[in-house]
Amino acid sequence: MFALKVTDAKKFRDMLTAASTIVDEATFDLDPNGVKMRGMDPSRIAMVDLELPSSVFEKYECTSALKLCVNINEFLKLLKRAGKDESLELILNEATGRLQIKIVGKYTREFNIPTLTASEEEIPAPKLAFNVSAKVLAGELGGAIEDAELVSDHVQLEADESKLVLNASGELLSAIIVLEKGSDSLMELSVKEPSKATFNLFHLVSIIKAAAATSSIVVVEFSTDMPVKLDFQQEKGERLVFFLAPRIETG
Repeated sequence: MFALKVTDAKKFRDMLTAASTIVDEATFDLDPNGVKMRGMDPSRIAMVDLELPSSVFEKYECTSALKLCVNINEFLKLLKRAGKDESLELILNEATGRLQIKIVGKYTREFNIPTLTASEEEIPAPKLAFNVSAKVLAGELGGAIEDAELVSDHVQLEADESKLVLNASGELLSAIIVLEKGSDSLMELSVKEPSKATFNLFHLVSIIKAAAATSSIVVVEFSTDMPVKLDFQQEKGERLVFFLAPRIETG
C-alpha cells in the first residue's frame, strides 16, 4: 500500500523537475519513512540524490518497502496541471501497476500513469572529502553560471581563503566572475587548501536553474580535479543534492 497527499504541489513538482535534469526514468524507493530517489544521467557524469521524508506530506501511507519507477517527464506533465491552492494525491495500484494522480481544487481531476520496471541497480552515495565549501545564493550562482555560458561550454571553479572565482574561456571570449567572501552572494566560505576544477556547463546550467526554484541557498563543495557537490538547502528536512564529475583536460 502506498498513498500520499501533499498540499504544496508546486514544491513537490519543483523538486522532481530538478531531478528530471539528470534522469528520464526515476526509480523511487518508498518505505514508511518517506521517498528517496538516487539516479545518474546516461553518461554517468551527473547524479541526483533526492529525499522527501514522510513528515513533509499532509498524509503519507506506506506499509512496506517497495520501488516505484515512472517516466519522470510524463509524470511532470500531469503534475503541472495542479494549480495554486490545489492539493495533490498519489495512490499506487500494485495490482494494475498504475499510479493514480488526483488533483483536488475547485474541481477534481484524476490521471493514471503506468509504472515501469524498476531498476535494480543500487547507486552508492559518493564518499568524498572536499577542500572547499561555499554557501552561495542560488540565484546569484545561477547568474554567474549563465555569464560563463555566454563565452564557453565549460567553467573552472577556483577558490582560496577570500573568494570563489568562476573562469570561462572560449575561442574568442573569456569571462571571470568573482564572489568575495562575506558578500551578499557568498555567505560563507571555508577553504582547507586552494582548489580548482573544471566542469561542463550543460549540466550545471540546467541543474542550478531548476533547483533554484526549490531553495534560495546552495552549498557548493569541491576539491582540485574532483567532482562538485551542489546541496540545495531545504527547510523541512527534504534533501536535494547533485554531484557532477569534473572535466579533465588531456594533452
